[in-house]
This record gives sequence, structure tokens and C-alpha cells, in this order.
Amino acid sequence: MSDDDHNGQDGFEHELPESLLPYDDWVEDAYREVMLRAIEHVAAEGLPGAHHFYLTFRTNRPDVIIPSRLRAQYPEEMTIVLQHQFWDLALDRDKNIISVGLSFGGVGSILVIPVSAITAFADPHIRMALRFVSSMQDDEDVEIPEGAVEPDDIDPAHHPEVKIEEPPAEDEKKEAEVVSLAAFRKRPPT
Repeated sequence: MSDDDHNGQDGFEHELPESLLPYDDWVEDAYREVMLRAIEHVAAEGLPGAHHFYLTFRTNRPDVIIPSRLRAQYPEEMTIVLQHQFWDLALDRDKNIISVGLSFGGVGSILVIPVSAITAFADPHIRMALRFVSSMQDDEDVEIPEGAVEPDDIDPAHHPEVKIEEPPAEDEKKEAEVVSLAAFRKRPPT
């Protein structure tokens, strides 16, 4: 190979040039769309067979609406499992949010999660996992969805299945459990 041969023997440059097309963003959007379609399907049809979802999201964004006790317990990130006991799963594509009812310690809670706050989605049944870059916007740049209600302000009379409890005392707080998604990553063939 001569000194002026920049392409090497394989015909490709060894240093990739900076892309002028946002391929990484497009791939991220496509993966998020896969997640959103799965959530839409389950919201309309229910979970088929043994499928279930792990959804990891940033809790430290002001547009994530969760009870204050959960935010105190999971100050940065939280993983929820959508399997047997959840209700009112919904995707609002106009507001770009997912909402779902879940029980934590026997107490029902409504969670409202912006799609951009989601950092991982997995369906362990088929060992499929997707990781996302959460857009970490400044507090002043983030809009709270119009009509959103803080779970602490939910009137139990309108939602009898949801019980609102006070945040636990300091001695009752538990360590956050971490669900490892590494087991669900696709491995290259050997």
C-alpha cells in the first residue's frame, strides 16, 4: 500500500468522517417507535401470553409525574414492570406521554411519563431490550403536560381504585431495587 492510499486495502477509509445526516437520531426515533407501538398495542389489546415490559425512566425531570414518595425513593431513575397488575395504560401521541396505574406497596398510583424521559424498554419474554438517550432538559425548558395532575392531588372519590398515602417516614424508606437489563441484550453469534 502506498503512502497516498487513504482507503486501505478494503476500499474504506479507516477514520469515518462526521456524518452530515442525523443517522443516530433516526435510529433512536425508530427504536422509540417500536416501543410506542408495543405500548399502544398492549393498551388496546392487553398483554399477550407471557410478554411483559420493563420501562426505565428518569424521575428527576419536572415533567415526570409520580407520587412524591416514589420520587424520594427513586430520585434519578426508576424501572417499572408492566405485567399482571396495571391499569389505564395509555399513550398520548399529541402530548408524547405514557400514563399508567400501578400499585406500590399496595397503594395505587398514576404515573405520567414523557416518552423523552424513557431510558430503556425491555420485553424479557423474548429477551429484547432497547436503550435510549434521555433528553436531559433544563427545568425551565420542560413543559408540564397541559391538564396534568400531580398524583398527590388526585381525588380518590373520582378514582376509587387509587389510594393515596403519605410519604413513608425516614426509617421506612427502602433502597431502590435495580433491575439489570444486561441479561436481555442481544449477544453476537459465537
